[in-house]
Amino acid sequence: MAIVKTIEVIASSDKGWDDAAKNGIKQAGKTVKNIKSAWVSDQKAIVKGDEIVEFRVNLKISFEIS
Repeated sequence: MAIVKTIEVIASSDKGWDDAAKNGIKQAGKTVKNIKSAWVSDQKAIVKGDEIVEFRVNLKISFEIS
């Protein structure tokens, strides 16, 4: 039997939501081991003028603990 824990991470990028999600996983992976999955629970864009300047995602990251 595996025990899985879920944490919530907010990540951002100036390139896109894909990149924001990748940044979140990469950053979480520095301290969290055995990441099994991630679910994007929310997306948000920060706009200045008529341009999107930042893409943000809320990730729910699941990882196996021993």
